[in-house]
Amino acid sequence: MNNLIGFKASFRINYNLFIAHNTIEALEHLHKHPDIRIIFCDQRMPDKTGVQFFEEIRGQFPLPIRMLLTGYTDIESVIDAINRGNIFRYIKKPWTDADIITSIDEANKFYMVNSMLSVKNEQLQKAYDELDKFAYSVTHDMRGPLLSILGAVDIAQHIDDIEEIREMLGLMAKSVKKLDNFIKDMHDYYNLKRGELQIVEINFEDLVKEMEDIYKINANMSNIRFITKVVQHETFRCDEISLKIILNNLLSNAFKYQRKDNEDKWIELDIEVVRGVATISVKDNGIGIHESYTPEIFNMFFRATSEGIGSGFGLYNVKDALSKINGEIKIDSVLDEGTMFTATIPNK
Repeated sequence: MNNLIGFKASFRINYNLFIAHNTIEALEHLHKHPDIRIIFCDQRMPDKTGVQFFEEIRGQFPLPIRMLLTGYTDIESVIDAINRGNIFRYIKKPWTDADIITSIDEANKFYMVNSMLSVKNEQLQKAYDELDKFAYSVTHDMRGPLLSILGAVDIAQHIDDIEEIREMLGLMAKSVKKLDNFIKDMHDYYNLKRGELQIVEINFEDLVKEMEDIYKINANMSNIRFITKVVQHETFRCDEISLKIILNNLLSNAFKYQRKDNEDKWIELDIEVVRGVATISVKDNGIGIHESYTPEIFNMFFRATSEGIGSGFGLYNVKDALSKINGEIKIDSVLDEGTMFTATIPNK
């Protein structure tokens, strides 16, 4: 008890301390405060030894740095504490304030390094997983169209009828378009992964005009009404490349997945900037998405339908771009009726 009072009196001003009189109280603190970085434990406690306690919590609480306070100095106790309790430091009693402060500083540095290493390992595992998916996608999404082109060329070489040749050319054009979309998505993916944010003042009228120019021919050829609206009465700053990736991919999906039997096809793009938040809405009356698929549509390579020529990268890139600029997105979709994506992005 005196040790606890003395410890708290010495270090409560400079550190956020939680005092436990036994291991039950200590576990309660660890459960309530998962951000605890350092645990000091006396070897001699009422219910068990410090080594036993550290051994028990190693699996459940691996991150906090463990330090043992003890009056024992024999080498077997030290080895036991290191092997079973995985302690960072063994502090002999009576301790001094300088001993504890030095130990805390070193333990905190070690904790930060371990935490950063854990984050890096998670990022590395994610990168490995994405690399596996990427390798599969390149094989599947590039080889498939190439084989279709080769097959059409082989057939065209053995026919003389001009209509049949035109049909083969149409098939080749469709496969080339699919390859082109895949390459564009790869380019977006690369820009998101490698590029640094360039925060500039955004004029959404100009961005929407650019999107109108890109999709004008597609809209006319496919008989789709492309409706746009921008409301911006305040300055908005963001990364322009990320915004273009978001807009282009959402619109690309809306154009790709229209219902062929629909005589009144339309796509609406609405952007409104209010109190430092830009809300981007892309709505269509296309094929829609089954509700069972909506939780997965932002996953890499996921396709909710076999229709269209999507690569499975577009919405993944949208989500990734939004993540970089602290944005969010939600989807409302009804199968065979249409889809609406709504993204909200804060001013930088």
